[in-house]
Parts: sequence; structure tokens; C-alpha cells
Amino acid sequence: MDRAVIYIRVSTQEQAIGGVSLKDQEAKLKAYCQLTDLEPVKVIREEGISAAKPLGTRPGGQELLNMVKRGEVGHVVALKLDRLFRDAEDALRESKAWDKASIALHLVDMGGQALNTASAMGRFFLNTMAGFAELERNLISERTEAAMQYKKKHREAYSPVPFGFDREGDNLTENKAELKAVQLIKKWRAKGWTLQRIATELTGRRINTKQGGKWHPGTVRYILQNNLYAEAV
Repeated sequence: MDRAVIYIRVSTQEQAIGGVSLKDQEAKLKAYCQLTDLEPVKVIREEGISAAKPLGTRPGGQELLNMVKRGEVGHVVALKLDRLFRDAEDALRESKAWDKASIALHLVDMGGQALNTASAMGRFFLNTMAGFAELERNLISERTEAAMQYKKKHREAYSPVPFGFDREGDNLTENKAELKAVQLIKKWRAKGWTLQRIATELTGRRINTKQGGKWHPGTVRYILQNNLYAEAV
């Protein structure tokens, strides 16, 4: 079946920094379809959608999956792997299901080459690429966490400024009044109070959050789990 659905996506950040536009992606993918004798029956556009969202949770992604499920197309055409999928797990799960349904995935711009999972070699390279993408994602996460822990340990400023501290230049300085509230939170939690009870008590005492609003259980949990307060309180 030579009927194809074209999927194009840009995130909000990519739009802000002048990334590949929807128009450019569409032109490249239509040209690819013409060269490979595919009939593009639908172009699905996702604008301002992050790749962090799984394909099935995006409006356009759900439309694509429904078209595949109904057997309306035999090919899915996208510019790169990260246009479609959040991570390796997401990519492999969907592509394996498409393989069983004889749906071919085409990734048009893979370092100047096109990848087509209709062939065994294409499926092999997809699995390899997805694995490396997952590795890179995990390495970035580890580096980010290490940088955050360094900043906390050396009282360097980071955004948003945490409750209990104020920012002075590139450093964090203690906010005595807010740190007293942190002490209360830890004291009440040690007594067995629920997160909701603590949040309600703080709000009732008119102790504002860093943003000036009322307290929520999630805000209390974040403070209790943040090791930034281990030495400060």
C-alpha cells in the first residue's frame, strides 16, 4: 500500500530560536514521497508541541495512530526520529507494532540519508539509533542533576529561587523568616502530620510561599525532599 501520512512537528522552543519550520519539513517530505512513489494522503501538523509528550498524547499524534490502526495508510513519513518519538522506549514500541501491521516508517533526514523500516537493515538502524538517543537522554539527565547538586552544595543561585533563600547576584543567601517556616514543616511532619494538614496550617498562619500564594501538599513535599535544607535548617 503506497498511501502515506506525513507527520511534521515543531516545539515552542524551536520556534523561538528559529528551528526547522513546519513549512520546510512539509516541503522536504512531499519531495521524498514524490521520489519514492508514495501518495501523501494526509499532512499532520503539530505546532508548539514538545517531544517530551508521547506520540499518543499529542492531538496530531493520536490522529496519526488512528489512521494507522484503521489501515488507511501503509507508510508514516517524518523528518527525523525526534519529530515523532519522546525516547527509545516510545519509538521501539510503536515501530514494532507498525512492523506487525506492515506499516513502514520513513525518516527522511538521517545525516543526509533516508531510513526505511520496510527493510531489515532499516529496522536494525532504527533500533540502534533509538538506543543511542536513550543513552544521550540519560547522560544529559545525569549531568543536569550533578550540576544542580553542585549549585545547592555551594549555595549558587538557580532558578526558581528556592523557598528559604534570596538571590544576591550569583549566590543564595538565607532568608531567616522563611527558614523558620521550613523548621515548622519538618517539625510537624516528624509529628506525623499529613502534607495537606501542614499546607493548611501554613496558609492559615498567613505564611506565604515564595510566589506569595497559598500552600499545597506538593509544595510541602518538595521542601521535605530537597536536600538544600539539610545544612540550612
